[in-house]
Amino acid sequence: QVQVIESGGGLVQAGGSLRLSCAASGRTFRGGFMAWFREAPGKDREFVAAISWSGTDTYYADSVRGRFAISRTSAESTIDLQMNSLKPEDTAVYYCTGRGSGVYSLRNWRSYDYWGQGTQVTVSS
Repeated sequence: QVQVIESGGGLVQAGGSLRLSCAASGRTFRGGFMAWFREAPGKDREFVAAISWSGTDTYYADSVRGRFAISRTSAESTIDLQMNSLKPEDTAVYYCTGRGSGVYSLRNWRSYDYWGQGTQVTVSS
């Protein structure tokens, strides 16, 4: 059984920082990607960032590029998301996901099969 667990959310003032972590167990996403998406109330789930299994390739939404950084840790199937210069519009539930090798759109949440419960990030103005 695959488990994806996110942690590290919380409440922060605008301009502050948070670091999210994600650990997947039960399978690996070798050859594929792990990614972060977010979902704000009344909005569709949107892509935030993705990282290749090797860790050599990273991708970001335009809205977070330059402020967020996705990285792999030394543990297999574990990634972090460092979020700096947070804005109120970053407020959302953040979800971690992953998928193995194959041809798919890594920016489309429908491409992924395994999801965590999410972690709330709230940025106050």
